[in-house]
Amino acid sequence: MSHSTYNKLWADAQVELGSLLAEELPAQPPRPEKDRVVFFQRLITLYVRYIRVFRHLEEAYDQVLQPQKRRLIREVLDGVMGRVVELKNEMVEKEFSEYHYMDDVLQDLKLMPADIEIPIPRYFISERAKELQERRKMLSDILSTMEDPKKNRPLLSQAMSVEEAIKILQVAERARQGRLRARFMRDIQRDKRRQSVAQDQHADDPGEAALCIQKMWRGHKQRERTNIIREQELIFLGMVMEPGQWKPGAATAAAQRNEACRRGKQEEHERDYQDAVVTVTNKLREVEGPDMKENTKTQIRQWFFECRDATGSFPDYPDEEDGGSTLIFAEKTPQQLLQEIAAKEEDEVNKKPKEKDEGKEKTKKDKDKGKGKAEEEVEDAGLKMLPSAFLTDLAVSSKTYGDVWRNRRESENFSQRHEAELIKEDKRNQIESEIRLQVDEVMRQELASWKLTVDKDKGGKTKASVKKKKASKSAKKKKKEKDLTSDRTFESLHRELVEQGLLKQADDVKLQDFQGDYSYLGTTLRQNDIEPMPSLSDVRQVLALYGVLPLGSQTVHEKSPLIKAILLVGPAGVGKKMLVHAICQEAGATLFDLSPLNTAGKYPGKSGLALMLHMVFKVARLMQPSVIWVGDAEKMFYKKVPKEEKELDPKRLKKDLPKALKSIRGEDRVLVIGTTKDPTCADIKLLCKVYNKIILIPRPDYSTRYVLWKQLIRKQGGELTTALDLSSLAKISDGYTPGHMVQVIRSVLTERRLLQQFSRPLTSAEFVPLLAKFDPVFQDEEEALKNWYAKTPLGKQRLKAATGKEEEEAPAKKDMKKSKKK
Repeated sequence: MSHSTYNKLWADAQVELGSLLAEELPAQPPRPEKDRVVFFQRLITLYVRYIRVFRHLEEAYDQVLQPQKRRLIREVLDGVMGRVVELKNEMVEKEFSEYHYMDDVLQDLKLMPADIEIPIPRYFISERAKELQERRKMLSDILSTMEDPKKNRPLLSQAMSVEEAIKILQVAERARQGRLRARFMRDIQRDKRRQSVAQDQHADDPGEAALCIQKMWRGHKQRERTNIIREQELIFLGMVMEPGQWKPGAATAAAQRNEACRRGKQEEHERDYQDAVVTVTNKLREVEGPDMKENTKTQIRQWFFECRDATGSFPDYPDEEDGGSTLIFAEKTPQQLLQEIAAKEEDEVNKKPKEKDEGKEKTKKDKDKGKGKAEEEVEDAGLKMLPSAFLTDLAVSSKTYGDVWRNRRESENFSQRHEAELIKEDKRNQIESEIRLQVDEVMRQELASWKLTVDKDKGGKTKASVKKKKASKSAKKKKKEKDLTSDRTFESLHRELVEQGLLKQADDVKLQDFQGDYSYLGTTLRQNDIEPMPSLSDVRQVLALYGVLPLGSQTVHEKSPLIKAILLVGPAGVGKKMLVHAICQEAGATLFDLSPLNTAGKYPGKSGLALMLHMVFKVARLMQPSVIWVGDAEKMFYKKVPKEEKELDPKRLKKDLPKALKSIRGEDRVLVIGTTKDPTCADIKLLCKVYNKIILIPRPDYSTRYVLWKQLIRKQGGELTTALDLSSLAKISDGYTPGHMVQVIRSVLTERRLLQQFSRPLTSAEFVPLLAKFDPVFQDEEEALKNWYAKTPLGKQRLKAATGKEEEEAPAKKDMKKSKKK
C-alpha cells in the first residue's frame, strides 16, 4: 500500500481516539453509575473501541516511513496499549472474572471477533532483532561447548536395565516373526497367481466381459461428476471454501514483499534522521548558542535590578531543584515573585501558633461535617471509573498531532524523509535548557559578588538553607540490597545458569499457534445465570494482555497495574507449557526454569538456595524482559509431600520465592509464570499469595476442537476433502486436549500416508482408533478444577456477587460505620 493509505489509517485512528478522550475526559466529572449492568456495558464498549484504535495504530507504526511521525505514533500506541490493560483490570474488578464476553457489543457495533483480537506489536521483536540474535548465538555457543557425558561414554560401559534388555529382545523377536510372516504371505500370493493363470486359460464370453467393464467405468465417471457438482454447489452457497483459497495467492505474496521492503526503508530513514539530528544540533549550538547565552544573561541582570529597585536589595537566586532561572522567566512580574517569597517567609514564622488554632477549629469542623459526609457517601454511592495513568499522555500526544501533523502538507516530501525544521524546533528547546544551566552557574557567582559588595548581611542565610537541603537529601537515601555476586561478571553468571539448566532457549511457537474459536454465547449464558467455560481464544487474549504487552513495552509495564506472577491451571496436554514459550517468543523474553524437578539437587543448603535465586533474578533484570517459569507449581506448596518426592525436596523455594517476588518493581520487566495440572494438592492460601493472577484453562469445546483438527491436519501436510468428516471427528474427540490431537495427527500422517492422499483421501476413521488409546479429561476432573477455582479470592468474590451476598454486606458495613461515628 502507499504512504497515503497508512497516513489515512493513522488519521482515522486519531479521530476515533479524540472521540474516546472526549468521553473519558469531560469538562465536568461524571456522576457515579448505580446500575452495574449499564456501567459494565460502557466499560466493554470503551474496551472494544480502544482495541480497534490499537490495531490501526500498530499497523500504521509498522509501515509508516517518516521517522518523526513514527515517534509520535509510538507514544500514542504505548498509551493506547496501557489504557487497554487498565480497562481489562477494571473489568476484572467490577465483574470478578478474568474472562469477559462481549458478543452483544460486537453485534451492536457490527464487528467480527477477529476485529477485537489483541494484536502483538511487531516492534517488540523487530527493534531488538540484533540483540536477540546475539543472545541466541551466545546461548548456542555455551550449549555447544558443554560436554555430553553420554556421547563420550563407550558403548560397552553403558549400564542396561532389565526393562531396556526386555524391550530389545521384544523388538528382535517381533522383527523375526514379521520376516517369517512376510515369507509366508509371499508363498500364498505365488500360489494364487498360478491358480489365476490356470483359470484364464478358460476365458468367458467377450461380450459379457466388455459389458462388465462398461458398467464399472460409467459408474466411476458418474460418481466423479456428482462429487464435482456437489462441491460447486457448496462453494456457491458459501458453505465450503474454494480449494487453494486458504493458501496465499500472488497478490498476498506481493503485499508481503512490499511490507518487508518498507521495513527496510524504515531503517534507512532512521539512520538518516539520527545523522541529521547530530548535524542540526551542532549547527544550532554554534550559530544560535552565543546569542541565546547573551540574551539570557541580559534578561537575568535586568531582573536583578528590577528586584533591587522594588525591595532595596538583591534577590536570592533560585536553586536548580526549583528550576533555576526558569522561575525568573515565568509569566510573573518581579513584584509578584517577591510577594510570593515574602508570603512564604511569613507562613514559616507564623506556622506554629497557627497550628494550635487550626487544631481547635478542625475538631469543631469535623463534628459539624460528620452528618454532611454521611450524606455525601449516600449521594456518591455507585460505580466510578478508576483514575488512569495514560489518559493525560494520550491527550498531550493527540494535541501534538492536531498542532503539527493534521493539516500538514507533504506534497514535496514524497519519499517520506525527515523534516529539518521540526528537528530545529525540537532541539532549540534542548539547547536553551543546556545553555540556561551554564548561565545559571555564571550568574550565581555574579550575584554573589554583587551581594558581597552591596548586601553583606544576607549572605549566611542562603548557605544555611543549602546545607539543610543537602542534609535532607542524604537522610532520604535508602539502603541498597546486598549483591552476593558483586565480584563476578555478567558473562560468568549467564554461563553458569545455562550450564545448570536454569536458563533455556524458548521453543519457536507463537501465541496465534494456540488455536481456539470465539465464545459466541457467553453473554447469553450469563444472562440466564449460567457461568460459561472460557474458550482457548479467551485464554490467548488474557495472556496477551497480562503477559506479552507489559513485557514488550516499558511504558505499559511501569504505568499499568503491576502483575508479578501468573498461574496457569488446567489439565495435562491443554497447552500451558506452550503458552509460556509463546509469551517468551512474542515479547523477546529470556526464559528461566525454576521448576522443582529442575532445581532438585542444585545449589544445596540455605546459602546455595539464596545464591541461586539471587543469580536468576539478577540476570533476569539484566536481560529483561524475562520470564521465570515454575512448572508443577503445586509441588512448591504441597500440603503433604509424597514419599517418592521427599528426596527431591520440592518445597525448598516455598519461603524464598515470595521474598524474591517482592523485589520486582515497575521498571523490572520480569514475570513469574507457574503451571499446574493438580492444584488441589497444594495449600491454596500460599499459592494465591504468590500468584496474583490465576488463569483457568479448560478442555476445548466443540467449535475449538473443530478448528484444532482443521488447522493441525493442514499444518502437518494433510489435505481436507469431503471424505474427512471434521464435524464428526470434533464430536467424537470431546474431552481430549490439544496435546492428544497433536500426537494422533503425527502418528497418522506419516510420510508414506501423505504420499497416498491423492489416491486415498484422509478419513475420520483413521484417527479414531489412535485417539481411543488416550484417556480423555472427564467431566469430574474439570468440575474439580472449577470447584478449586471458586475457592480463590476472585472466585469467592464472583460467588458473592452471583448470590447477592455482596449487596447485603454493603449496607451492613455502612450501618457499622454510622454506629461507630455515633
